[in-house]
Amino acid sequence: MRSAPLDTAALPLGFGEFSALVSQSFVPLQVRSDRQDSFRGEIRASTNDDVHVSVVTADGHEIHRTPELVARSSHRCFKVGLQLAGTGLLIQDNREAVLRPGDLTVYDTDSPYTLVFEEGFSTLVLMVPHRVLELPTDAVRGMTAATIDGGGGLARVVARFLGELAGDLQQLDGPIGGRLARNAVDLVTTLYARELDVARDADRPHRAMLRRVQAYIDAHLGDPDLTPGSIAAAAFISTRHLHALFHEEGLTVSTFIRARRLDRCRRELGDPLTAHRPIGQVATRWGFADAAHFSRAFRAEFGEPPSAFRARTTAA
Repeated sequence: MRSAPLDTAALPLGFGEFSALVSQSFVPLQVRSDRQDSFRGEIRASTNDDVHVSVVTADGHEIHRTPELVARSSHRCFKVGLQLAGTGLLIQDNREAVLRPGDLTVYDTDSPYTLVFEEGFSTLVLMVPHRVLELPTDAVRGMTAATIDGGGGLARVVARFLGELAGDLQQLDGPIGGRLARNAVDLVTTLYARELDVARDADRPHRAMLRRVQAYIDAHLGDPDLTPGSIAAAAFISTRHLHALFHEEGLTVSTFIRARRLDRCRRELGDPLTAHRPIGQVATRWGFADAAHFSRAFRAEFGEPPSAFRARTTAA
């Protein structure tokens, strides 16, 4: 779903308007400020399908996602922040992270958190549902309120990409905008997947093998004969060892393949640039040989049939 871009920069908001708009733009939140009379803030935002990108620039204030607000909300999203200017403090899951310009961090709307900005600041927020980030939810929760320095390596690439989006959110409009939004999610997913791997590899020596197997699966999703036996043979391991690798992560081989295939189909069906391609052809391209089975699986996973999803997401 695409929404009209939001831009309040031309008329900075007072405290009451700003606090109401923050909850409307993200999830229900409490906003507090000791300087409400002189407070000024602005929000620029763009939503493309499930990806919501916002740039918030404001005077100092606090944001609280309380247990009561969490309990009343069905929004289960991760918010990835890139600090653009000023400093802040993120508190979640008994951890604290000081946010400086260039820092990346992640927090979870399904758990209470607090953001404190003592002075004026600017930050970009990329908000995506848990499932869209394509990482184990519990593992990402273990990384909330921790900063990643955007000054080098892969983090620098991600920070620069998000920073460019922050400078011109209109890039997210239209068909190309959808691809840019998905690229942003892919980059963030890759960054945090690497961070998770670094943290886990010391304790789980089989992680490197699992990553290679998963990469093989991703490269062969379109093969209808992709099976545990063929995957194990390609990796030169036994089928039993293959199942054990996935079991260690709380996964099964078949559910992993199914989820990856459904996600690739969903991406293609939601792309206006491939709207000419028949749904059955998209399903076949990603390994679903039976159209009826694909339609049932898609609806069970995403809550609507593929035809309805395509009509909704590719509408002008």
